[in-house]
Amino acid sequence: MSQCLLGIDAGNTMIKAVLFDLQGKVLSVAECAGETHQPQPGFAERPLEDIYHGVTRAIRDCLAQAAQLNLQVIAVGAAGHGNGLYALDKQRRPLLGIQSIDHRAATRVHELEIDGGDRAIYQRSLQKPWPAATPILLSWLKRHQLDVYRQLGHVLFAKDVIVHFLSGEISGDYSDAAGAGLLYYANRNYDSELMALYDIADALPLLPPLHESCEVVGTVTQKAAALTGLLAGTPIVAGIFDVVASAVGSGVVNTGEASIVAGTWSINQVVVDKPDYLRPVFMNSVIECDRYMAIEASATSAANLDWFLREFDDGRAGQGATRSSDIVASVTPNNQLPIYHPYLYSSRKAGPAKAGFYGLGGWHTRADMLYALFEGVIFAHRAHIDRLRAAGIAFEQATLSGGAARSSIWPQMFADVLGIPIRVTRCKETGALGAAICAGVGVGIWSNLSTGVAQVVTVSPQPLLPRAELLAFHEPRYRLFKKLETVMSDIWQAEENADRT
Repeated sequence: MSQCLLGIDAGNTMIKAVLFDLQGKVLSVAECAGETHQPQPGFAERPLEDIYHGVTRAIRDCLAQAAQLNLQVIAVGAAGHGNGLYALDKQRRPLLGIQSIDHRAATRVHELEIDGGDRAIYQRSLQKPWPAATPILLSWLKRHQLDVYRQLGHVLFAKDVIVHFLSGEISGDYSDAAGAGLLYYANRNYDSELMALYDIADALPLLPPLHESCEVVGTVTQKAAALTGLLAGTPIVAGIFDVVASAVGSGVVNTGEASIVAGTWSINQVVVDKPDYLRPVFMNSVIECDRYMAIEASATSAANLDWFLREFDDGRAGQGATRSSDIVASVTPNNQLPIYHPYLYSSRKAGPAKAGFYGLGGWHTRADMLYALFEGVIFAHRAHIDRLRAAGIAFEQATLSGGAARSSIWPQMFADVLGIPIRVTRCKETGALGAAICAGVGVGIWSNLSTGVAQVVTVSPQPLLPRAELLAFHEPRYRLFKKLETVMSDIWQAEENADRT
């Protein structure tokens, strides 16, 4: 039988299961979409039972597609979106699932900013508090739903839910814990003083035991085997924060390498040997024992296109990304094109920014609006990259993955706006591939992530180079994008204040 690895990638809505051979070739892929529940404005929830169903269906379908290939799955790795709040009760039954696009705790972030708690938190965790950060949501729950808070038995991350479902084990890993602001970087562990700064010191026993991402933490149970079709006893590793998984699956694992993920979130990350910056960055994570990931991110990326197509494409969004790229390519860049703020779900700051098209005229077309949307998403990425550079983090090129990487025109636009060469990953399922590489390391196929990446990851041989005339075109439009953000900030804040009262 041919050996293969199973990588599972759990985003905020979609769960994918992908089988890879030991050279990184995709053998089969299946996905199961979930539904985001929004019981109130700003809330974004997903029941754990929905994740269980999605994992079961995705794995079964993935294995069924490959049934004739005579494969043996030798290890399983999971990646999942970071932060949010997934929890079991004290009897290990599903309790609640809050996604990383949730915004209910914005007021709690504002309180920390007022009393200086955000600075104290950053000094210990190297994370800036934001509404969907796991400890912020725990703090909000303690204040507003104390009855639910008291039922908490185990706090997990999205990929930990999958590991628990398949193995029965309660586990976590350093990449997710770090990315959530739960690690004290001085000793690379949980910290009671840090938890006290969030006012959740009593929640410390609820956090999962920490493991390296590639460490085997359990095996597939008989029950999970019957549900999914996996063999009981198959090793499962602790798994990895999905943004770091996407970097690994893009070949970005060594110091100085940069990864841009344009999916639901705008992820802009650079591998560093130590988290020592000239100024704060939004988020830090861990990649193996001796390297870190400096991250600037927000929910401002390709999900904007998903929304536009869902609402204005007559329900034909299934093939919308390809059609949209063709439409955008037909637009001639000109200074009369509208500007778009991609803040449907949040901004790069904790503030209450909103999305909007600016400068629309009766002569503008749907194609013009799509062009502005593509450009505005990249402008949001650039704002993050500017912050990374201001923190003293240097890089000369980047590898692009996520939904935008599948477009025929978006990657070149990234090069033109950012002014750096852009490489595109060959594998479309970079998150699942990163998880699978972790699984391979866990069972000894490779000695470490760098070795695994060198074996299985391929990127475009020639980078897309920025075009001088387009760089000159986008630059003043980016300045206008930023100026509009400044002008609108008072209005956005006034609306937020009105909502609070």
